[in-house]
Amino acid sequence: MTEELNGKIEKILQILREDLGTIRTGRATPQLVENIVISAYGGTARLKLLELATVGVTDATTVVITPFDVSIIGEIQKGIEVASTGLTPVIDGQIIRISIPPLSQERREELIKLMKHKLENGRIMVRQARHEAMTVIKKQHDEKEIGDDEKERLEKEIQKKVDSAVEKIEDMGKQKEEELLQI
Repeated sequence: MTEELNGKIEKILQILREDLGTIRTGRATPQLVENIVISAYGGTARLKLLELATVGVTDATTVVITPFDVSIIGEIQKGIEVASTGLTPVIDGQIIRISIPPLSQERREELIKLMKHKLENGRIMVRQARHEAMTVIKKQHDEKEIGDDEKERLEKEIQKKVDSAVEKIEDMGKQKEEELLQI
């Protein structure tokens, strides 16, 4: 039971980390573009490393995308523009360069609000996982599979794991907010 909860919580934290990575901080990172879906070869694929291109950073303000197949460079550029990330890709020979403009104070505040919304969604998912685990324990107790002491012990263990996960979410939020507020 608790292993299942651990797995769910780890998955939630991983999804949240990836989600927070998509919020740009004024600093170039591959996460800004690697999950963008590109229409190419009659289908769609993520830009992520090894699917269509390599994504790298040359300096603090420039992301460089090197497509494996130069014939789809236009589709990659279009996909980034359509993804409405606020980024402007420029084709430079066989690569695409994206310059990351500095963030205005107003934009930083908008991104902090967005980040807080994503963090709250993460906390909600963790609480939902706790609720599901508690329901299973209650059902086991009602069916006399576990006793009162075991039920109480499991509930405390689950609550500890949930508290730890929420603390990790708070730490992620503090770290991301510091990144967003750096000039």
